[in-house]
Amino acid sequence: MTKIPTSLRQLTLVVLTTLVGATGALAAPPNASAEARYQRDLARCNSGQSNQTTATCLREAGSALAEAQRGTLRNEPGQYQANALRRCEVHQGTERAACEARILGQGDITRGAQAGGLLRQSITVTPPPAN
Repeated sequence: MTKIPTSLRQLTLVVLTTLVGATGALAAPPNASAEARYQRDLARCNSGQSNQTTATCLREAGSALAEAQRGTLRNEPGQYQANALRRCEVHQGTERAACEARILGQGDITRGAQAGGLLRQSITVTPPPAN
């Protein structure tokens, strides 16, 4: 009979435990991650750290959970920017061009809770009309 060193047995046990845990996580239904996100959102709403009223925060958290359960809540690359650019559609002409330029990174960006997340600012100099 061969004797396996204790450290090798412990390492094997750790590896097997990790693999079993990873398999369970992969087998979890997609709604489990949505529910976990919802619980985190609720905690943030109730802590007062969401920069929203509690009622608004809870409504948004519930809406996000419902969309995730329907499979319509996605976080694809470029989606954030596409949504931001879509908000510029309400503007016309130079105002729309300035809005799109801010979204694409031109101008100054202020980050922080006092700014409400991201505050994008650009300055356009318009000469006075000639007399």
